[in-house]
Order: sequence, then structure tokens, then C-alpha cells
Amino acid sequence: MSARAIGTSTIAFGLVSIPVKLYSTGESGRRISFNMMHEKCGTRVKQQYICPTCDVVVPRSEMTKGYEFAKGQYVLFDEDELKALEMPKKDSIDIHEFVPADEVEQVYLDKPYYLGPDKGGARAYRLLSKALRESDRVAIATYATRGKQYLVMIRPNEDGLVLDQLRYAEEVRRFDEVPIDEAEVKDAEMELARQLIDQAASESFDATKYTDEVRERAMAMIEAKVEGQEIVSAPQEEPATQIIDLMSALKASLQEEGERKPAAKAAKKKATSKKKAAEG
Repeated sequence: MSARAIGTSTIAFGLVSIPVKLYSTGESGRRISFNMMHEKCGTRVKQQYICPTCDVVVPRSEMTKGYEFAKGQYVLFDEDELKALEMPKKDSIDIHEFVPADEVEQVYLDKPYYLGPDKGGARAYRLLSKALRESDRVAIATYATRGKQYLVMIRPNEDGLVLDQLRYAEEVRRFDEVPIDEAEVKDAEMELARQLIDQAASESFDATKYTDEVRERAMAMIEAKVEGQEIVSAPQEEPATQIIDLMSALKASLQEEGERKPAAKAAKKKATSKKKAAEG
């Protein structure tokens, strides 16, 4: 089933305009969410806002927004003032510069969207995708919608384009704010660490190898409850023995990884054989 666009826009650089559609990269329907219920009768409860000073429930018609400029002190804004703060909507994603692809640190990446060509834009869309790929650069642009201005990056992806919503510089915490104690790394430890990495190395990332085990357990439990089955808590695994010595931990990890790989390969081979037998 084809993806459904969540918005439309136009990529603009120079005198070139490319009509595009925006698509979500995620499947929100895959998420499991729970509602708050009244345990006594099984009815979903409603949320209310209460003023602790007046001790009354405040309806939305009597609410306004405020900014806390000091502890417990707020300046209030009415609807007209909030509207004046909003960025006017623009129908274009305006490219300002093209930078080397490896120059944008991952800490700036916030949320990705797929871009697809809109009517009449396929040729220019493919041209931009190919040009970015061959130049090994990405486009930095701004985009205004829903009263906000976003800093975005457009990058090639397969035969198309992806738009990454970026954080502004003031929204990113500097890494030097993270406290890191001084510690000496010994050559022997480094050698074992390299061996461990080489032993577990893969040439590519395959996301299909990983599944959300919590979601799978939740879905199984939900289905069991729908069918009226009794839920029994699974026994908790015993915590692994803690190894304090770094060299011992590295050696134990190497041994464990060495034992795990042949078992994983055998399991994969068995699954492949079963699949072929079923297809045959």
C-alpha cells in the first residue's frame, strides 16, 4: 500500500522549484499505548485542569498561556499576542547552502521525513537527488509551518530524498558539559577491545534482525486478555555475574561472543533450510 502524504511543499534553490510531498518515516500505528481507566467500572477517565489557588476545575475557555520568567512568576499572553509570535506559513523549503554530508553532526538530527515528488516535479526531484549524491553534499534549508520555523537538511536516499528536521545550535548541549573522569587505557585492554569489535563486526546494518521484544510481549498479553486468559508473570532472569576487572570482562566477552556466533549461524542456517523446504 502506498504511503499517504502528510503535507506538500516546494523545494526552492536559485530559480529552481521542485514540488514535493512529505511522508512520515514511522508507523505510528505500531506503537502500543495504554489509556487511564477507572479500575472499579472499567471506564476511561477524563483529564481536568484544577487551579490550586481557587480550588476549582478550569474550563479551556478560561485558560491562557504564560511564560515563567522567574520561579513562580509568569507573564501572560492572550491569543492575539500568541498569533503575533507565530512565523507566517511559507509554501517553500528554502535552500540556503550545500555542505559536505559528514559536516552535520548526528546530535543535530531531530526528526526525519521522506520526500516524494509532487505532480510535475519528478525530473527536478531526481536531478537534485543525483546531484547531492554525486557531490557528497546535503542541502541546508529553512521551512515554516504551523507557526514555527524549522531548520532542515535535505539528503539523498536511494533514488530519492529525505528531509531531516534539525535542532538549532542553542538547542544542542555541548559534549564538554558531560563529566568524564580521567582514566588510563592500557595497550593490552585496547587490543582485546579491538578483537571483541572485530569478532562482532558486520559490514552493514540490517534493522530487520532486531525486534521490539517488549512490544511482542505486550501484544501477546493483550491478545491473551482479550481471549479471557489468565496472565502469569514470567520468571525474572538471574542477574549476570558482575565482573569488576576490565581485562577479565574483555576476555569473558570474547569467549562469549566466540560461542554465540556459531550458534547464531547454525540457527540461521536451520531457518533458511526450513523456509526452502516449505517453498519447495
